[in-house]
Amino acid sequence: MACEEKAVPYDLVAVPPHSPEVDAIHPLGKIPAMRHGDITLCESKAITSYIDKAFGGAQLIPEDACGAAEVEQWVSLVNTAVDPCMVRKYCLNYIFPKGADGAPDRAAIAGVLPEMQKQVDLLDKAVAKTGHLAGSSFTLADINLMPILYYIQRFPKGSGMVQSAKHLSAYFACHSERPSFKATIPPPFPTR
Repeated sequence: MACEEKAVPYDLVAVPPHSPEVDAIHPLGKIPAMRHGDITLCESKAITSYIDKAFGGAQLIPEDACGAAEVEQWVSLVNTAVDPCMVRKYCLNYIFPKGADGAPDRAAIAGVLPEMQKQVDLLDKAVAKTGHLAGSSFTLADINLMPILYYIQRFPKGSGMVQSAKHLSAYFACHSERPSFKATIPPPFPTR
């Protein structure tokens, strides 16, 4: 999405984690990994920060200290709290089911729903004022959150939570129309 927002040409190469190409860049064999000439980077935040600073176009991290810190704050909150709850605990229970007969673990899903609701409420409040997580323009904070909102809505309770959050559902509807989002949306995970 960062490349699309900044009109930076790129080649997306689909390789699995721990492949030789990924292992050569990421010390833990995880994706994403990036190569730009002699520069190699791993981890989404580092890659998008580099893209933002190395190329012209729309600025994804504001230059002013307060604006940059606000973006960093939301990227950190999403990466350390929202992603582990909504993606690791909720979505992955559907995508890689570990319940009886290969079904999703319904008890684990039910157990994470109260925490998810608190986070949806927090995000709903955060985007209420400007329609953005940080400041009044589309930033790296928004780029970081949009795929998570996309994925949790592929599953029943997540979809209901987002749709019932007035400001967050409007936020998602608005930003999912961005060309950068449409150009980079991956195929949906299977639903169960």
